[in-house]
Amino acid sequence: MAWWSGCRRASTELRNIPPPLWALLLLAATYGLSLVPGLNTLPDYPTRPVGLIVIGGALAILFGAMLQFRLANTQLLPNSPTNNALVTGGIFGITRNPMYLAMTLFCLGGALWFGRPVMLLAPLLMFSVANWAFIPFEEAKMRRQFPDTFDAYCRRVRRWI
Repeated sequence: MAWWSGCRRASTELRNIPPPLWALLLLAATYGLSLVPGLNTLPDYPTRPVGLIVIGGALAILFGAMLQFRLANTQLLPNSPTNNALVTGGIFGITRNPMYLAMTLFCLGGALWFGRPVMLLAPLLMFSVANWAFIPFEEAKMRRQFPDTFDAYCRRVRRWI
């Protein structure tokens, strides 16, 4: 039981850093890791155009989802104690977590932009932080606030894609 308590505490501490900052920190950390002797000899790949396309798509998803939240007059910050609305239309009809999907794609696009293989750890780590620290907290909050509606939404729309 102490192990589970430690995991919950770590999850809470991870949520103290906003998700967009997580994405930038992970990109910076993996870029720095790619400069470490031994890893800096890995070849750079010419994937900058693909990276730019992925980054553009990620930002479009992110800003579109943020706009939907603003139009619904609900909270953007994942640590808010409550939300004013459950947004289920638009991009939220395709994925329950378009903002986390966008940040994960942004990390992928950043890795491709730099063409450094080690940086491909960034999207995997972003997915992990979102999936195991942020999303369970938010899903529990939505289930408390909108129990039947949220459960029906979960049956209809997948967590990621």
